[in-house]
Amino acid sequence: MSKEFDEKIFYLAKELKLPYTSKFFKDDISQANTESKSYESFLFDILEKEYDLRKENAIKNKIRNAKFPYKKYIEDLIIDDLPSDAKNKVTAFSSLDFVEKGQNIILAGNPGTGKSHIAIGLGIKACVAGYSVLFTTIPLLVNELKESRSNKTLRTFEHRFQKYDLVIADELGYISFDKEASELLFTYLSLRAGRKSTIITTNLSFERWEEIFKDPVMTAAMIDRLTHKSFIVNMNGNSYRLKETKLWLSEQ
Repeated sequence: MSKEFDEKIFYLAKELKLPYTSKFFKDDISQANTESKSYESFLFDILEKEYDLRKENAIKNKIRNAKFPYKKYIEDLIIDDLPSDAKNKVTAFSSLDFVEKGQNIILAGNPGTGKSHIAIGLGIKACVAGYSVLFTTIPLLVNELKESRSNKTLRTFEHRFQKYDLVIADELGYISFDKEASELLFTYLSLRAGRKSTIITTNLSFERWEEIFKDPVMTAAMIDRLTHKSFIVNMNGNSYRLKETKLWLSEQ
């Protein structure tokens, strides 16, 4: 193949946004000639590799855009170290049927028992499956809502927030809210209820949620909306995080 054709193929592949082809077409042509591949087989191979690369990049983009604080995978969980209720449910959650059906998961229990690991692991699995995911903490979500209200961009935020297939709202219970924050949180989590999935992690039992929202009527309404046709997982148990730390130290 002449240098002129090389340059033309490279140019067209770049213009058509075919990153695999632009980088590897010379190697693939050489291999096709060596193996005496048919035109059909060569074309199929290069298109398949282009498709695989595009799919892989799409998954990476979904994971990056989800804003996970770190990567944790469901496959890395030591199931036997989880609280008993979680042991029975995590495998079922891994099918992602709850996302397809727009159901919520509430992981409630004392700190360090694996709530965030499960939530992030399910979130990454959902990204790999092609779903759109957002990870946020409850305090960060409240701040974003307040800023959007101040900047008069709540409608834009609402439109984007409703479209995620899965929202993970971590750390409910670590700080309490003023009336404005409670109302905003109630409104925007309620928008998703029964339509799109939300995973909430909390260190407080439901009877203590009033400590966060202050208003008993709003608290009752929030619990009712979030728990309707949802999965409630009792995460009270020994510290999963402490077991992970001890295992890590033993390997040093």
